Amino acid sequence: MFVDQVKINIKAGNGGNGVVAFRREKFVPNGGPAGGDGGRGGDVVFKVDSGLRTLMDFRYQRKFKAASGSNGMNKQMTGRSAENLVIRVPGGTIVKNTETGAVIGDLVDNDDTLVIAKGGRGGRGNMHFASPKNPAPEIAENGEPGQEIGVQLELRLLADVGLLGFPSVGKSTLLSVVTSAKPKIAEYHFTTLVPNLGMVQLDDGRDFVIADIPGLIEGASQGVGLGFEFLRHVERTKVLLHLVDMSGVEEENPFESYEKINQELSKYDPDLIKRRQIIVPTKMDMPDAEENLKKFREKLQKSVGPNEVPDIFPISSVTHKGLQPLMQHTADVLETTPDPIETPVVSDDDVTYAYTPKKAFKIEQDEDGTWVLSGEKLERLFKMTNTEHDDSLIRFARQMRGMGVDDALRKAGIKNGDTVRILDFTFEFVE
Repeated sequence: MFVDQVKINIKAGNGGNGVVAFRREKFVPNGGPAGGDGGRGGDVVFKVDSGLRTLMDFRYQRKFKAASGSNGMNKQMTGRSAENLVIRVPGGTIVKNTETGAVIGDLVDNDDTLVIAKGGRGGRGNMHFASPKNPAPEIAENGEPGQEIGVQLELRLLADVGLLGFPSVGKSTLLSVVTSAKPKIAEYHFTTLVPNLGMVQLDDGRDFVIADIPGLIEGASQGVGLGFEFLRHVERTKVLLHLVDMSGVEEENPFESYEKINQELSKYDPDLIKRRQIIVPTKMDMPDAEENLKKFREKLQKSVGPNEVPDIFPISSVTHKGLQPLMQHTADVLETTPDPIETPVVSDDDVTYAYTPKKAFKIEQDEDGTWVLSGEKLERLFKMTNTEHDDSLIRFARQMRGMGVDDALRKAGIKNGDTVRILDFTFEFVE
């Protein structure tokens, strides 16, 4: 089964906790704090693997979590940092943020890497909090939480040549003849439900990858039939072989079929219609094929003008007539056709930056009167607070006061003795 789109959840590793410890050794009367730092959590990294062709592996595993860093130890020893979690993906994978739809990265070449989520830093041990006023602090940080994100993986085939055409026009048959690929072939529409790739190897040593993609129908640019699945993969190809059935059995008017396909390309992405096309009349072994091809040429010349007619290479996949010249010409065109995937150059003058600061915290009140504090920054500080030590809690209270939480609670109407909750931790508000 071919899988070309999937959603997964990513969680980087948490940092290890710093520890509260003191140096206690014989003949060392003033040992002082000796708690080590926690190790860094592992990142989650995507890496292109040339051996993969689909996103099938993600069909069975949708959640990925990197290892957390080890906790700090006595004698100022830092915990071990965790290894990064490397997730292998096929070339041509686009990574999008599920929540916003923004593109995070585009993985194309072999061994390309992309850090999706960064691991949290290790918490500091109590040796960092010693001061003249407090030479023996019982303060240590918990590790920073690792980043968590939902992403959508979208695979667009990395083929040099794509096959255009309506269903049953002969795309799969052509692929099976010119390559060693074995696509499913039958006499009904939509035999090809998933893309097939094959390698064409010519006698002169040249080779290229050709893709047989699900057939188009009218309305494909709006998602009708298998439209989006087709058009998404066409975007990667450099040259398009536009197959047109000349038998007169499936398509009574080959020229109308040719124009409908181009209209769907233009509606989906105007740049696709500019892609280099080679017209390939198929099923030329049929009785009426030559007459239909003659009419097709006449209508095409009237439509675009005699000097603008694209290259036309009639073939018969059954008798193999015209296949060798078509493949040779396709290889020649590929050598002179630039890669359609280019990184747009944007100057600083064209970019407008708008910074919208996130609120550090938010205050709400439950039905039972409990005040609930939330917010990414506040929750992160709390997760890094070791609640087992009073000094750490006092430090967290100072951090909240510095953020303006106390003043905001008073403005919201909190009273002395009211209950306040942060995540699963509750405490009493005292003036």
